[in-house]
Amino acid sequence: MPSETDKPTNAKFRTLFAIYPGMTHLDFTGPHQFLSRLPGSATIVSSPAGGDVEADGLTFGNTVRIADVRSCDLICVPGGANATKVALDQDFIHEIRRLALGAKYVTSVCTGSLILGAAGLLRGRHAACHWAYADLLPIFGAIHDPARVARDGNIITGGGVTAGIDFALTVLAEIGGEELAQAIQLGLEYAPAPPFNAGRPETAPPHARARYEATRLAMIASRLAEAKQAAALMVATAPA
Repeated sequence: MPSETDKPTNAKFRTLFAIYPGMTHLDFTGPHQFLSRLPGSATIVSSPAGGDVEADGLTFGNTVRIADVRSCDLICVPGGANATKVALDQDFIHEIRRLALGAKYVTSVCTGSLILGAAGLLRGRHAACHWAYADLLPIFGAIHDPARVARDGNIITGGGVTAGIDFALTVLAEIGGEELAQAIQLGLEYAPAPPFNAGRPETAPPHARARYEATRLAMIASRLAEAKQAAALMVATAPA
């Protein structure tokens, strides 16, 4: 059976999502819902090994092995609890770098920017990240931008999880114009009005912040160690 990359297509723009086990699925499905509606485009979902990918209780099937993808116009890497662990997978990181260097746009959502960093793509560049792990970006030579969507040249990155939808609309406006982006936003009725003002550390009530911090502190030591190890690998494998 031919892979998705072998199928004939008249698409003018190829969007590639590079997903992996343990990702936060909304980092992927939010942007995918919007970007897959870009007219005249093809959307490819890849993963390290291809096939089924488990993520936050959902399984995404029939993904393409990333090494089999020849090229793309936009690559998007979602984040997740396993982001820094995946950053240590040198085969996957090599493919991310290969595809990113040939893409028009290099993008990520949430802690996916740490994977871009591990691929050596963010040295001296501004990037967004989930606020709780943004201090890991400088380990890869990146500069944290606290904006919900950050842009530095052809690198466009979204902040934590739900920022992926704002990120996707920003990309759609860049590629197809604001009118197209607004029409897709209307069709998907993206009109956020959350019941609580607890989506940012500076606005969340103290009890919510304390509860989340307990979760974060249980993860930060291992993520820091993995990020440092990935950065060391990045330096060791950088071209002379």
